[in-house]
Amino acid sequence: MMPLLWLSFGIKDALDILLVAFLLYYIYVVLVRSTSKSLLYGIFSLLFVVFIARQLNMQMIGSIIDNFVGFGAIALVVIFQDEIRKFLFSLGSSKRWKEIRRKLFRDVRNESEEKNYVAPVVLACLNMAKKKCGALIAIQCDMDLSPYIHTGEIFTAEINARLIENIFFKNSPLHDGALIIAGNKIRAAGCILPVSNSENLDKDFGLRHRSALGLSQATDAKVIIISEERGKISFAQNGIIKKDITIEELQKAIQD
Repeated sequence: MMPLLWLSFGIKDALDILLVAFLLYYIYVVLVRSTSKSLLYGIFSLLFVVFIARQLNMQMIGSIIDNFVGFGAIALVVIFQDEIRKFLFSLGSSKRWKEIRRKLFRDVRNESEEKNYVAPVVLACLNMAKKKCGALIAIQCDMDLSPYIHTGEIFTAEINARLIENIFFKNSPLHDGALIIAGNKIRAAGCILPVSNSENLDKDFGLRHRSALGLSQATDAKVIIISEERGKISFAQNGIIKKDITIEELQKAIQD
């Protein structure tokens, strides 16, 4: 019987396995980057119990699980709504998919025009780091940052280094919030970002770093942090924060 099963195994089956493996890995990566590890381990433990109960045909625990599944599915959607949203966005916004879309739909937009904010942002960060002026700058990518834009002072302005530095000047009323850039314009300042509940953060990280990481876990935004105490630059994206990067590394991270 086994040889017949192997004979019937073809390219379609191999592709099916690869797609399932890719999907499970992608989901795992998104959850690990944006979810408390204790919660993640709890979910995996529950799934393991379900698997054992099914395999051993345990009727009592099986009936409890059957009644719990419907409610549990709804609860998971509510708990992981941000992660699900980010997962669906990220499927269509990776670099490879962007390249495919450009070729298929002949997207001929000039990348230098799309990212003409890079030079003034990098210059402002360099100047603020030298002065130990704390700052938090979020750059919108594919996912809309409107919910966070509306938590601050909304305005539209051309991006220039002096304006950014004035916004984060220590006596400025917008100094403590985040500045948000979208579509080559400054869209808001003094914005409130979601704070990460990650358990494995550096002890040196303050509210700015936690807010930057929180936004990078909830969206695909690029977030720049300048430490007010140390004058060092950090960069967060996709739930990962890089500490104490150079100005060259910052420029590359924004451009990528």
